This record gives sequence, C-alpha cells and structure tokens, in this order.
Amino acid sequence: MEIHKRKILIIDDESGIREQFKWSFHRDFDVFLAENGKKGLDLTRSVKPDLVILDLALSKNGREDEGLLVFEDIQLLHPLAKVIIITGNEQKDLALKAVQMGAYDFYRKPIDLKDFRIIIERALHLQDIESEVKSRAESAEEDLYNHEIIGQCSLMKSVFDIIERTSQTDATILIGGESGTGKELVARAIHAKSPRREFPFVFINCGAIPENLLESELFGHEKGAFTGAHVQRKGKLQLADRGTVFLDEIGELGFSLQVKILRFLQEKEIDRVGGTKAIELDVRIVAATNRNLEEEVEKGNFRADLFYRLSVIAILLPALHQRGEDVLTLAEHFFDKFKQEYNTDVRGFSSEAKKLIRDYSWPGNVRELENKIRRAVIMTRSSLIVPEDLNLKPQKTKRSRPLRDLVHNFEESCIREALQRNQGNVSRTAKDLGVNRTSFYDLLHKHQIDQSQYGTYNKKVHP
Repeated sequence: MEIHKRKILIIDDESGIREQFKWSFHRDFDVFLAENGKKGLDLTRSVKPDLVILDLALSKNGREDEGLLVFEDIQLLHPLAKVIIITGNEQKDLALKAVQMGAYDFYRKPIDLKDFRIIIERALHLQDIESEVKSRAESAEEDLYNHEIIGQCSLMKSVFDIIERTSQTDATILIGGESGTGKELVARAIHAKSPRREFPFVFINCGAIPENLLESELFGHEKGAFTGAHVQRKGKLQLADRGTVFLDEIGELGFSLQVKILRFLQEKEIDRVGGTKAIELDVRIVAATNRNLEEEVEKGNFRADLFYRLSVIAILLPALHQRGEDVLTLAEHFFDKFKQEYNTDVRGFSSEAKKLIRDYSWPGNVRELENKIRRAVIMTRSSLIVPEDLNLKPQKTKRSRPLRDLVHNFEESCIREALQRNQGNVSRTAKDLGVNRTSFYDLLHKHQIDQSQYGTYNKKVHP
C-alpha cells in the first residue's frame, strides 16, 4: 500500500540551506525547493504543500520585506498551509509581524535540524486538528442528511424521542454507549435541530490530543504563555461561541482539565492559558464516553461533581446486537451507499449472508458493520454478497437455552426498554410496566440494572 508523504516547500535563495533541508527531510516528506518568491508561489499553486519554510531575506539587493510579501501571497493561495519563517537577527521585527499575520512560528539562523524537526511536527499536528475541525464543520449538514441515524427498534425510537425533546434546550448532554454505536451522529443531530444550528459545531476528541496540548486547544493561550507562544490564540471553546462543542471520550480527561471544564460549566467563562481576564462564552456542551463514568467516579478516576454536571440529560445508545432487525436495515443502507460510491454491479445480499449479518454479535457495532459492508462491496466476485465476502470472525456455537433463561432475558430486555423510554424515572417506568415501586426495585436488583444510566435523575450536587 502506497503511503502518501506530507509535502514541504522550502523557499530560500541560498542553495546550501535548500539542500540541507532536502537531505535531512526527504525520507519522511516530499520536499520541494524554490530559490525565489516567484517559483515558491508557482509551487504553492501546483503542489499545495502542507508546510512552507520561508526565508524572509529572499533578496539581498531588493526589497527588505520581499519575504513578507511572498508570505501574504501564500496565505491567499493556500490558507491551510502552515508557514515557518526562518530569519537572521536583523529581521526579527519582520518575523514577528509575519507571526502576527498568521505564520505558525519563526526560527533564527543558524538552523539546528533536530530542533527544527520538532517545530515541523508540532505545526503539522496542529494543521491536522484544524483541518479536521474545518472539514467536520463544513460537512455537518451533509452528514446529517446523507448519513442519518437509522433505526426502527424501540430502543432507538426512545433515543430519537430524547433528541427531539432536548434539542431545543441548552441542557448539557452525556451520551454513553459502546464504541461504534453512533455517539457523534447523535451529537450532530442534537445540534442540527437546535437554535444553535447556524453557529459552529466543534468536535474535540479528548483521547486523541496529548494532554499538554489539549488545554491550549480547548481554552486558547496568551502571547508568551509558554515557549513558542508568539501570538494570542483562541481555543476551540471560544471558536464555538453560540454553537455546540462535542467532547468525545470525556472520560480520558486528566483531573486538572476536569476542574477547568467544571468551572466553565458552572460559570460559563474561561481563562486562556497564561491569561488573567475571564472570557464569557455561550456554548452548549455535549459529551460522550464509552466508559461507565459512575464506576470511574467510584474508583476516583473522574470527579463526581463534573459527572453530575455533564449528565443533566443522559442518552445511552444500545449496542447493535440489541437492535434486532435494525442490523439488516443498516446493512442495506450501507450497501446502497457503497454500491453507488464504487459503481459496482452487485445486486445485494445472498440469503446466507443476510442470516450471518442478523446472527452475528457485532462487537464493533455500527462502525464495524459499515466497514464490513464496504469491504464486501469491493471484494465480492459475484452478483450477490456471500458470507465469505463479509470476512467475519467465527463465533462460538450457541447452546439451546432453557425456557427460564429465555424468560429471564426477555424480562430484563423489557425493563431496560421501559427505562430508556422514561429516561430512568422509576415511578413512570414502574407504572409503564404495571408494577408498584417496591416490586420494580426488586426487579432492578434481580437483573442488576442501574436505572441512573438511562437518563436524568434528581441528585443535589454540592461543588
């Protein structure tokens, strides 16, 4: 499989420096060289580099600010590119001006390639984050209509009902469920149906960004807050003002950031890293986790007060194996999508493939199903998808179960569905099932069900 390297453009009139960079970075990056501003701008147009290393002193006998003018043109031609300025001591003021105008950073000659590689890696990491946020924001509406949440089972109907009833409020929402159950789609649906739909939806994966970078990403930083902070930067919370922030994998937050998120939820204001002035924001928080946060609270890994603040409304997404015939409906949906995407002549699923899809446990949930259907559409050599095309791991043969076990499981399923419908409210759920509260608590104990996982419940919290 071919690996596409990131593209780096070097614009410098000194051939020695150009060749030094090329020799050092050509194994890890596609390196392009330009000896003057004109060629640099031509390459910017044609190759769309991920990162540009620009020497401000491009002309020894021409305009002193020629490099700065080239930087301005790069910003217009390719605004997503990160630009690192290299300069001598005599051009420090111009370098700072370039940073104020949007350059990622500047570095004074002579060049230490080991240090410079760290700056490059940080710049590209930041570019990845910004590109993802931009891409998700631009495709949010398209995602809702082209990849809508699909389901007809009672558990999913309860989820749809909660989305409808909560989208018009500003209540903080905690979405739980196994990986691959569609937590981000639910968060996007809530935002799209809310009065905030015209404002940003910002996605942040708390488990994917290193903790030492996450605070700055969330809250922003002031100029001089730490080494390399040459300019003030807004954080993702501020960029989402009047919109919605989706904090995925919230259970991965360290304690120091848990405190800061709690303060924001309480006060609706933030402090940038290195800042002294509080900034008021109007942002709705939707969080998600595949962990049991109540257990994490009991273990001392997650703050109880933050948990209660996050779970004003709780939505627990069912695993795919709990959704009955939804699995076939989703399989048909993904088949239609990928058949069109890859322009194939495959007509559908064989009866054996349908049975396998229906009976399989799908430990990776909807995400696994989608990926397996994609593979099958690409790999099948016949007009129908057969079991071998799905490439599913063999499962242990299930033994026939006694009637009492079937009754026990059916009773548990009914209780869980009723709790989901009534958002964990004990009185309403007991009435729904036609039992009194005492008998209902006996049933909860019998099946080891924690009703608090299914929605809002009244607890006074003392922060």
